[in-house]
Amino acid sequence: MTAAVVLLSLLGVTALPSGALMLVFGSRMFPAELLDGVPLVHGYLAPGLTLFVGFGLGSLVTAYGVARRPRWSCMRWLEARSGRHWSWLALLLLGVGQGVWIGLEYAYLDETSFLQPTYGLVAVGLVALAMTGSVRRWLRTP
Repeated sequence: MTAAVVLLSLLGVTALPSGALMLVFGSRMFPAELLDGVPLVHGYLAPGLTLFVGFGLGSLVTAYGVARRPRWSCMRWLEARSGRHWSWLALLLLGVGQGVWIGLEYAYLDETSFLQPTYGLVAVGLVALAMTGSVRRWLRTP
């Protein structure tokens, strides 16, 4: 459980400023040509929102959910269907989403950096942790 909170927090606190920079500065800070070969992406708005809201805020809210297991009435339907606290599914989806994000970077961007394998490992870690018995037991609904 602690490892999941740490990885989610790491992802969240690094995605927030990255996404904010893309949203505020966009192609003034990042080369516009970088996204030329990426289908359906015509600027830094979509990637910035994905980083800021999805991986930034989403990871931090999920870290809080994994650590504290708050009961939110809007999530009862999900918990009833899964038998797990809502943060378990969010943890799993963030891991898969991060893996897809990194895979798309490898597929469409010409430039690579040490961040891609690093965050690829974060993705694998999130999915693996979501599947461990201890996290599944911790996030079981009563």
